Amino acid sequence: MSKNLIKIDETKCNGCGLCVDACHEGAIGLVDGKARLLRSDYCDGLGACLPVCPTQAITFEDSDAEAFDGASATPGAAEPQPDALPCGCPSQNTQSFSPRQESETPTTAPTHLNQWPIQIKLVPQNAPYLNGANLLIAADCAAYAYGNFHSEYMKNRITLIGCPKLDDTDYSEKLGAILKHNDVKSVSVARMEVPCCGGIVQAVKSALSSSGKLIPWQIVTISTDGRIVEN
Repeated sequence: MSKNLIKIDETKCNGCGLCVDACHEGAIGLVDGKARLLRSDYCDGLGACLPVCPTQAITFEDSDAEAFDGASATPGAAEPQPDALPCGCPSQNTQSFSPRQESETPTTAPTHLNQWPIQIKLVPQNAPYLNGANLLIAADCAAYAYGNFHSEYMKNRITLIGCPKLDDTDYSEKLGAILKHNDVKSVSVARMEVPCCGGIVQAVKSALSSSGKLIPWQIVTISTDGRIVEN
């Protein structure tokens, strides 16, 4: 499979690790003090790592990438379809699931959404509901994948959602301002197990650091077939 991949010149690399943090796909890592492309099948070819490299050690080249192994990266995943985007990201894998057995006496589940808007980009950093809040910062796929998402994770929390893969923005600055200017009691992060969702976690880490506050936080990871795989 031929696609646009990053190339790292190890003679120029100073091992700062900025490219590792910038790569939301988890394709880059540090090996013996040098940046390496560890998973060519995870590289999306968008180049978020390029502008952060202080030594200009990263360039693009047309290379043969590994065929994506959906079974190892996302349990139960199918191979990418021919019309999929060339990045080969696990979040693009086509999958089907068997319907869960429904209750014999189904009832309408109550919503636990406590505010509007919910998109990270749209929420004002000084919105009154943020002060004193327990925040839930979630990948926008999470509520669709996990059936009890409202009752288990949104209840009694202020919910902010986003997608680091599709939103052309860095959430770190906005979230940092929210944490800095409001008395936030706790932060819960709900991400999907696909690598690009690591961008949500990195943004929250950066926001917590820039806020200068010690705020309790936790991460829950949800599988693409609706299981809690890490809590």
